Amino acid sequence: MTDPNCLFCKICAGEIPSQKVYEDEHMLAFRDINPQAPVHVLVVPKSHFATLAEMNEEQAELVKECLVRIPHIAASLGLASGYRLIVNQGKDAGQTVFHLHIHLLGGKPLGETIV
Repeated sequence: MTDPNCLFCKICAGEIPSQKVYEDEHMLAFRDINPQAPVHVLVVPKSHFATLAEMNEEQAELVKECLVRIPHIAASLGLASGYRLIVNQGKDAGQTVFHLHIHLLGGKPLGETIV
């Protein structure tokens, strides 16, 4: 399922270019255009849903696939010493694109702050 008005659906469909770091039939990982760390990648399920609360069982399996694949993506990006995952849920959490996505951040010591 996709949303023709969704930025991330358009990126997943190849309608908008991105700096891909990984892609398979279930997900796309690409570099964030406004990085908050030296490595900042967005991991996006190809099925459109805005938040974890909205996902169905099939979409939950896609999130699981993303989480299984993230350590391999992190390793390919040289993040052997650690990385942070962030999933913003809703406007108050800072979500700006309402298609579920996981921020993968690293490349420097991130400390104990949120980002």
